[in-house]
Amino acid sequence: MKYTTLPNTDIKVSKICLGSMTWGEQNTEQEGHDQLDYAIDQGVNFIDTAELYSVPANKDTQGSTERIIGSWLKKTGKREDVVIATKIVGPREFVKHIRTGGFTKAEFADAIHKSLDRLQTDYIDLYQLHWPERNTNFFGVRGYIHDKEEQWKDNFAEILNALEGFVKEGKIRQVGVSNETAYGVMRYSEEARKGAPKMITVQNPYNLLNRKDEIGLTEVLHRENVGHLPYSPLGFGQLTGKYLEEMPKDGRVTLFPQFSRYHNEKSFEATRAYNEIAKKHGISLTQMALSFVNDRPFVTSNIIGATNLTQLKENIDSINLTLSKEILKEIEEVHENNPNPAP
Repeated sequence: MKYTTLPNTDIKVSKICLGSMTWGEQNTEQEGHDQLDYAIDQGVNFIDTAELYSVPANKDTQGSTERIIGSWLKKTGKREDVVIATKIVGPREFVKHIRTGGFTKAEFADAIHKSLDRLQTDYIDLYQLHWPERNTNFFGVRGYIHDKEEQWKDNFAEILNALEGFVKEGKIRQVGVSNETAYGVMRYSEEARKGAPKMITVQNPYNLLNRKDEIGLTEVLHRENVGHLPYSPLGFGQLTGKYLEEMPKDGRVTLFPQFSRYHNEKSFEATRAYNEIAKKHGISLTQMALSFVNDRPFVTSNIIGATNLTQLKENIDSINLTLSKEILKEIEEVHENNPNPAP
């Protein structure tokens, strides 16, 4: 395993982060524990979860993933061996069963204490805002369209001030954002210059089919020393190639058709082209796609997910693959011809 540190901290994390959002829906508690055991044995020490999980959002399974991690921590006693990241949902219609408020001190207190209880721990290493309160382009929206009727007011300073209290109490160590744009990351960075806590990471979708963060965000990451935590590096399984022939019975998009953002015609076209590159060079499309993400200079840790140990092994093993200049050149040629088909 390779390691780095979360920006602006001394917190050491593996370059592969174990995503967990299927635990409690597609995976049982025991399967979640088995994945944790295997990943830790392979040197992974970074675990990502959220109060929303498992997915899809459902009031009957909400919080199940944190509970599975919590029962593993209690069973193994390995809390000090792992770095845990979790998230608070933003205001959206599909999460009203979790909370209806925004990012206020009261909502933070409610969410943090519930996550701590489910995780069976007294602190969270990285606490993230799952998505912005304001109207902007995330969750498959390519470009920003301004809403003149939007009621949101700039509250970046208020959010950071509220979170600072929980940092001082020792309930959270660091803070970050998710599904955030260059504007949002920059505004939080500006407030940090005034003495507020710094948002040290941004967790966004990033993969061969969605590199839109390179257009504006990655410059901010480099210049402001903010880490990128890519999620969906395999595009909900599209970049494994398993959907190229037929819909697998247990595939996520088969089970949950609403997760189809990587299944448009242009995405399939690009996936076929990337698959040909992988076959030409004798590697799997999965490992090529993951290795590409692992080695981007702005990436702190790549959040991989799996529903079985065979997938998990292949995903973690991608850390041992470095793509040649020839492969990278061929990847760029496909990207130039078909850029970001699945934002």
